[in-house]
Parts: sequence; C-alpha cells; structure tokens
Amino acid sequence: MEAHVRVTRGPWEGFGVTHVQKRGFVLTSVLLTRLPLGLGLFSCSSSVTSAKVAVNGVHLHYLRTGEGEHAVLLLPGMLGLEALTAALVCYVVCDVFMIVDASLGLGSGETDFGPQLKNLNKQLFTVVAWDPRGYGHSRPPDRDFPVEFFERDAKDAVDLMKTLQFKKVSLLGWSDGGITALIAAAKYPSYINKVMVWGANAYVTDEDKAIYEGIRDVSKWSERTRKPLEALYGIDYFARTCEKWVDGINQFKRLPGGNICRHLLPLVQCPTLVVHGERDPLVPRSHADFIHQHVRGSRHASFGGHAAPPGAFSAAEHVGLCPGLQAVHLRVLGPRGRRAWAAHGPCPCTARGRHPCRLHLMPEGKHNLHLRFADEFNKLAEDFLQ
Repeated sequence: MEAHVRVTRGPWEGFGVTHVQKRGFVLTSVLLTRLPLGLGLFSCSSSVTSAKVAVNGVHLHYLRTGEGEHAVLLLPGMLGLEALTAALVCYVVCDVFMIVDASLGLGSGETDFGPQLKNLNKQLFTVVAWDPRGYGHSRPPDRDFPVEFFERDAKDAVDLMKTLQFKKVSLLGWSDGGITALIAAAKYPSYINKVMVWGANAYVTDEDKAIYEGIRDVSKWSERTRKPLEALYGIDYFARTCEKWVDGINQFKRLPGGNICRHLLPLVQCPTLVVHGERDPLVPRSHADFIHQHVRGSRHASFGGHAAPPGAFSAAEHVGLCPGLQAVHLRVLGPRGRRAWAAHGPCPCTARGRHPCRLHLMPEGKHNLHLRFADEFNKLAEDFLQ
C-alpha cells in the first residue's frame, strides 16, 4: 500500500500529527476521538470477526479476535468503529486548520483500534472492540446524550461482554471510552479485572468547553471533509449528532466541579493504569493527574520530574511494582533516582487489599498515542494486563 500525504497545519502545533502505518494502513491526522464520527482506517486480518448482538434493547456491533483466556474490551471515543472512507481529512478546531490528503486502499473491518486488534497477543487475550449505541454499526437507535449517557454506555459495555459469556474482563478505554471504562470499573467492580485509560477526563473545565465548541458547526468545516462524512452518516444525522455531542459533553460543566465521574474514582478497586501523552492538545495533563490521584490505592509511579529518558519508566514499571521497581529505578537514574525514590515513599501495593493506580507518561505522545506509538503502547498494555 502506497500512501501520499500532504499536511498543512496552523500555528497550534500540538494538533498536528500524521501517521501512516506501513502494514496496518492507519491514517491519522489529529484523530479527535472527542469528535463524533471521527476516523481511523485499518484493514484488519481475516481473524477478526464482526457481529451484532442484542443488548439492553439495541443491537450492538462488535469486532472480536484472539483465543486467550483473558478477555479485553476496547472502548473507543466518540466515533465507534465506523471508518471514514474518505480521501481527505480536514478538521477545523478553534480556528486551527489541518489538511491531510491521502490516496490509500480500504480494507474490511476498519477500526480506530487497528494496531491493537491486529497485534495484541491472540494466545493470551481475546480482544473485543465495540460500537456504543448510536455510533458506527450500532444503529439504530440514533445517538443521544442524556446526562447519564456515560453510565448507559458502561452498562451496555458490561452487558455486551456478559452476553458474549465472558466471566470477567479488562477494559482499555480511549478518550470518552476511558470515561466509560472508569465508570464501569466503579459500578461493576466484581466483573472488571483491570483498567487502562488514556485521553480521558473526569470533569469538564472552561478550557475543555472552548475546544468542544470549536467543532459544533459542521458548516464551517471544509466541504471536502463534510461530503464523505455526510455520505457515510447522512447530512442531517452527521450535523445533528455533532451538535448533540457538544451539548451533551458541555452539560457536565453546569454540574458542581464540572463533574462527569470524579465522584466514582475512589470506587475503582481494580489495578488501573493511566496513560498520558505529554503533547496531547485535547486533554491537559491535569486530567490524567486527577484520575491518578483519586483512584483507590493511587501512587505516584512516575520518575521524579517526569524527565526520564523514553522507555526508562516503562522498563522500571514492568519489572514489578515492588520491590524490584526500586532497584530498576535506581539503576536507570542513578543518584537522581535515589533522590526520587526517597521522595517516593513506601509502595502501597504491599498493603493487603489495595491496588495501585499507576501513571505512565509518554513524552512525545499526543491524543492518538496508541496509534502513533502502537508498538510501545501494545507492549505497555500487554505487560500491564498479564
């Protein structure tokens, strides 16, 4: 597959990232999973099956691959698994323009989790990726956004996996899918094994609201962008869903503290990994810190100053949280590591009944870090899940 990419971006560099994966046919510009009907192009192998099943009065679409005992559900952002079959992608966000022209073939089963569906260990894991109701192939019904829509998605996700006869599952949630994963872990603790989230937030700020408002009016988008989306979803549904999503997410700003799920974080009992891209322009670092600090058994598992060389923190994390982490910590950073470890304090994961929430920072990661750095992300996920 040969892809020709031309990128034009505005002054806000954090919004511009383009990646063409050699074998997976993944094209991403910003990959605003916050945006309904966003994009992610991937040609899955024949080992990925696509099906629908009745859950809570709707027919939910899902993709499934692998035969491992450990069940893993991938929860997408505000787009489901529907792929954008377009030659051009253009986003207008807060007066920032990014244009990506590409010529590439399309396969079947395109999804925002292409590298994960293809490359996560199929002997260890059975991986399922789903379309929440109203997105992708989980239509009808049309997507709506009552104040409890995240809770509804969490229940749908859990009930989907129960319908597929999984006894217990782990959740990998991206963006709004991360919010859904945290809520599911808090509300269904006996069913959730582990949780990994990235690009998620537990509340809405004025800064967040300004970003959301920037995508409300699709008439301001490039015509070449609108046309394929309108053809895919219908003119009215596309425009209406974008507006409804902005209203739906902004309604949390009117609640005390902009609360989405901050009150539920202390109820998350399972081992939790919060991943954050330091260059994510959509979700500030403060959101990752808040989740990390408020999930039960939280511990600061990052290197002092968060300036460790790429991969060092990952290597230390995966040796084991205690006590081996200390040895690796000191070996990797030397005297600086000793100072950081002294300030780190005792490891709470040694306390009976407590599960640490870990924070992993990717210095070059942006909002789509699981696609841009798929190999690193997949190894991080596999090591955490095992």
